[in-house]
Amino acid sequence: MVVPLLAILIWQAVASAGLVNPQVLPAPYDVGRKWVEYLLPLQPFEGNAGASWWSWALSGELIVDTLTSLYRVVVGFAIGGALALPLGLAMGAIPAVYAWMNPLVQILRPIPPIAYIPLAILWFGLGNPPAVFLIALGAFFPVLMNTIAGVRQVDGIYLRAARSLGAGPGTVFLRVILPAAVPYILSGVRIGIGTAFIVVIVSEMIAVNNGLGFRILEAREYFWSDKIIAGMITIGMLGLAIDIGMNRLNNYLLRWHRGLEH
Repeated sequence: MVVPLLAILIWQAVASAGLVNPQVLPAPYDVGRKWVEYLLPLQPFEGNAGASWWSWALSGELIVDTLTSLYRVVVGFAIGGALALPLGLAMGAIPAVYAWMNPLVQILRPIPPIAYIPLAILWFGLGNPPAVFLIALGAFFPVLMNTIAGVRQVDGIYLRAARSLGAGPGTVFLRVILPAAVPYILSGVRIGIGTAFIVVIVSEMIAVNNGLGFRILEAREYFWSDKIIAGMITIGMLGLAIDIGMNRLNNYLLRWHRGLEH
């Protein structure tokens, strides 16, 4: 935390000294104040209006936009991961499937999800469907490629040893190949979630009318630099929280791999 705090102090000193235009780079205090305004509900609480206090407290733009973006990330990543995982396992374990599918994968993989935005709008219109499609596309290839790599890197000695002990193809896959590929799969999941979060911000700037990406674009139209930076900080905090959560999940699921489980 020392480096972020030092960066904020330098930022505040530069802004207070008037070295930069506050319209271009507002001071951290102004950004923090706008972040709080963005977080709080727009209307005062009216207990007799039939709404609960919690629904009022969670009605702030920041909370609604954050939950909306997270919903799109979860749905898009679930779709992309659910498609990539079985295909990656099949391509890694079955040479014929790899030979058939790899050329198509290598053609599509370098195309960034952003390039699909016109087609996504043409196919799905506006709203959540194109955003979810782009997020699923962004999450698909990291999970797919890591799964393929995980399956194909299994040492042949383990496979021959399992077969010599009488293990059939199904047992070899479930007891040898799949456990060995899990670290790679989880790495792909971690990268895929990060990519999905990047894509959701871009897609929200074009295809929807809510979410963190939309709110940043809206703030740009009105030259609200403090709100732009407040939204960017929120995205960074969410990304950090997701990465920490994934890292802890990986450490928990891979205890056996690191020799920490007795």
